[in-house]
Amino acid sequence: MSKDYYNILGVEKNASKDDIKKAFRKLAHQYHPDKSTGDEAKFKEANEAYGVLSDDKKRAQYDQFGSNPFGGGGSGAGGFSGFEGFNGGGFDFSGFQNGDIDLNDILGSIFGNRGGRARTRKGRDIQMDLEIDFKDSILGFHKDLTVGRQKGGTEKFKVTVPPGIDNGEMIRVKDKGEPVEGGIPGDLYLRIHVKPHKFLHKDGFNLYTEQTIKLTEAIEGTTLDLDIIGEQLKIKVPAGISHGEILRVREKGVPTTHGSGSLLIKVLIKIPNKLSKKAKEAIEVLRKEGL
Repeated sequence: MSKDYYNILGVEKNASKDDIKKAFRKLAHQYHPDKSTGDEAKFKEANEAYGVLSDDKKRAQYDQFGSNPFGGGGSGAGGFSGFEGFNGGGFDFSGFQNGDIDLNDILGSIFGNRGGRARTRKGRDIQMDLEIDFKDSILGFHKDLTVGRQKGGTEKFKVTVPPGIDNGEMIRVKDKGEPVEGGIPGDLYLRIHVKPHKFLHKDGFNLYTEQTIKLTEAIEGTTLDLDIIGEQLKIKVPAGISHGEILRVREKGVPTTHGSGSLLIKVLIKIPNKLSKKAKEAIEVLRKEGL
């Protein structure tokens, strides 16, 4: 059964990220098992809701499909399971970060260190911008990056950009941020900037384009020769197609683990502004034929 994550956190569906974060802080403080008012079930539930609503992509999926794609149960969203070892309280949020939000930082600011254990020092996170071609955003690729390290050194490593990544999305590269002596490095966050394509754009898992044909081609039918992400396609336009009609070519969109999306082609018919005398006579013949 789908859960209402907005209701769990007590926020409206149009709540901002800051509102969601504040609501989670309040519930975490209220229900943490180490407190007298603690409630482990409600704490897990609040954490599950926060894990989805604080992540733009998961929030969009939840708004469309509900909590079922995330498990909708105690194991939490996107595999948020195994709550063990958090300062004796039975919860571990290490490695669980959403964008630039670290849940250890949130809970640490609420409860401080428990059990007398000192928190490991961690370097600051670093953000970089990475501009990529439209084709690479659809197919995915590997990118070699070099970042500065301690004592003037550098480190080169490979980053995987997944297929179908959207403009503005962030990729987290663990332990490639600022190093710190005696501690662990921060993380590197890559903000992706996708160069626009001259005639394609991404619509979910589909690719969308508009193609203009002549009036005679619309009447008689024609063939479109298109270069779609490096693949040459011949698309048949049927005779009698209407202005604005959309042709769907399956499996020529964004690749996913369950196949690819579709290529959607919106056909626009160009109507000439001026007609020659001969063209007008031909139009008159068509009119008399009831066309």
